Amino acid sequence: MNTLNLSCYLVAAILIILALRGLSSPVTSRRGNYFGMLGMAIAIITTFVMNQAFVFWLIGVAIILGGLIGLIVAKKVHMTKMPELVALMHSFVGLAAMLIAFASIFNLSNEHSTTQRVELFLGSFIGAITFTASLVAFGKLSGKFASKTIIFKGQHLLNLVIFVAMLIFGMIFFVYESHVAFILMNCCALILGVTLIVPIGGADMPVVVSMLNSYSGWAAAGIGFTLNNSVLIIAGACVGSSGAILSYIMCKSMNRSIVSVLLGGFGSEVVQDDLGAEKKSHKTGSAADVAYLMSSSENIIIIPGYGLAVARAQHALQELTHKLIEKNINVRYAIHPVAGRMPGHMNVLLAEADVPYDQVFEMDDINNDFSETDLVFVIGANDVINPAAKKPGSAIFGMPILEAQKAKTIIINKRTMGVGYAGLDNELFYDDKTMMFLGDAKVCVEDLIKAIDDL
Repeated sequence: MNTLNLSCYLVAAILIILALRGLSSPVTSRRGNYFGMLGMAIAIITTFVMNQAFVFWLIGVAIILGGLIGLIVAKKVHMTKMPELVALMHSFVGLAAMLIAFASIFNLSNEHSTTQRVELFLGSFIGAITFTASLVAFGKLSGKFASKTIIFKGQHLLNLVIFVAMLIFGMIFFVYESHVAFILMNCCALILGVTLIVPIGGADMPVVVSMLNSYSGWAAAGIGFTLNNSVLIIAGACVGSSGAILSYIMCKSMNRSIVSVLLGGFGSEVVQDDLGAEKKSHKTGSAADVAYLMSSSENIIIIPGYGLAVARAQHALQELTHKLIEKNINVRYAIHPVAGRMPGHMNVLLAEADVPYDQVFEMDDINNDFSETDLVFVIGANDVINPAAKKPGSAIFGMPILEAQKAKTIIINKRTMGVGYAGLDNELFYDDKTMMFLGDAKVCVEDLIKAIDDL
């Protein structure tokens, strides 16, 4: 590898790091994407130039076909469907890592050193786990599979047995370079990817998606060693480490153990509704009632949740916000770190509706303002505002929440009075200063816009 190629790879690596830095904020995310695309373009071109043994026409056809498919999918997919698209893309990364490992193993002209066998083992089994786990996550997020937890007796023991079997076959492959052992090792990894994710409910997918992102990065880094490609190692390591850090942050936000996520135990316990035995009364209001309360307020905080995404109500919500601002009402959005189905889901939805960044505040930046807020409008959220998080013994005890209960008036839009994803009822629904505004989020917001116009 000459100096020019090394320099190009270095530039590509720097651009990839800058891409990750840019993607850390909605304000700079577009610039981050540009950096990432430019870095990968430089890396691909450099790899082509330095390796004359490539079958260029075949790789070119694959790149063109893959690019066209990606373009078509990206054009068609709604922003609300982005979580399952991300999960599906992770599965492709895992599959690619596994197939590259297989190609290297079954290429009889290749002789693998001790280090290379370890690299092939790691890259292959991480890729296999990522592949099937991401497919299950995609199925849960898209509604093709049941989003609820699937729990059976002895599931952790089964995971342990499969993992140990995978290690044994991996050791046999390492010692004897047995193709059969390598195949069996990957079969175990494929099964393990399924058994690790099925116990996890759809509500916990933000953590799962970020963890799968980390897995796909480590798989890519492992295969980078196999291919002796520096930029793939660097890019994979950056993605893997950033995904792991994000998963840790989200677990901390949810008061969950990162070990439980890794072991597939996250969300595996079914929590019973602690308020279901007692019939409680609640107030409901019409669009006219909510419009009057909003118009009488000076400060409003909107808390979006997954219900907003399901109803695709973000554009209608932004129109409502414009009308309130025209009435000289201060309107802001409060975002919980795990609201939605993937990290940053609510931020992406609001960005799609052209909500100005200066109106969107993270939980830590706005929580102290709720006590001085006239009205909080919660749309499609539940657990992230549940005061049960402050009660010892609760399933969500310790999880930071948006302090909506401190506002003077609370309006909560939900389809029904059903419990949240954590299986807990929300005592805030029955508070004297809370009004439930029941119905589909988009329909309710559109009715609310008409009611404000009629005032």
